[in-house]
Amino acid sequence: MITRALREWDYFGGQIVVLQGSQESIPNVGIWEDDDISRSQRVNLYWRAVGKSGLYGRDCQQPWSAAFVSWVMQNAGVPTSQFSPTAAHWVYLAGIVDAASSSGRYFVPRRIIDYSPREGDIICASRGGSHPGTSSGYAYPEGLRGANTHCDIVVRKEGQTLEAVGGNVRNSVSKTILQLDANGHLQPVKRRPWFLILENRL
Repeated sequence: MITRALREWDYFGGQIVVLQGSQESIPNVGIWEDDDISRSQRVNLYWRAVGKSGLYGRDCQQPWSAAFVSWVMQNAGVPTSQFSPTAAHWVYLAGIVDAASSSGRYFVPRRIIDYSPREGDIICASRGGSHPGTSSGYAYPEGLRGANTHCDIVVRKEGQTLEAVGGNVRNSVSKTILQLDANGHLQPVKRRPWFLILENRL
């Protein structure tokens, strides 16, 4: 997973997004989804993973971050019984949360207040004013239904610094760099109101 995510990030020019509190900076601007035909067609590969072969990177109004994560999972050999490819994050999140009590699950939902993310985990935030339903910090399937969300794959952790790669982040495959709190937990910020972590037990 990590190798494939980083390979795609490199292919898109290594764009870096730094989140510090309410501030966001892009110290390295990469290649955007519609900058050239090669990248546009690459985004089409992600869309194909979720059965939408008619979409490309030039379709800039179509958010493709869930398609990117789905493609990474598919190419890493994660079976669909463990991760359902989908064009919307909430669909696979609801499925994973619903099956959390089953044995042998590859991904297990964790609260951001008591779990420190690690390499290979998936970190998720609400998007566009959406507020997924939670109870005492725990997400539940019905609360996720239809929610606008965004998820990234954690590729590196060093001290309180976390690096995560995601698709359709500032029009590219980007690496987001963020700071954990003193306890190693995610700090929700305006740009990324983190609310859920999928612990990778592979």
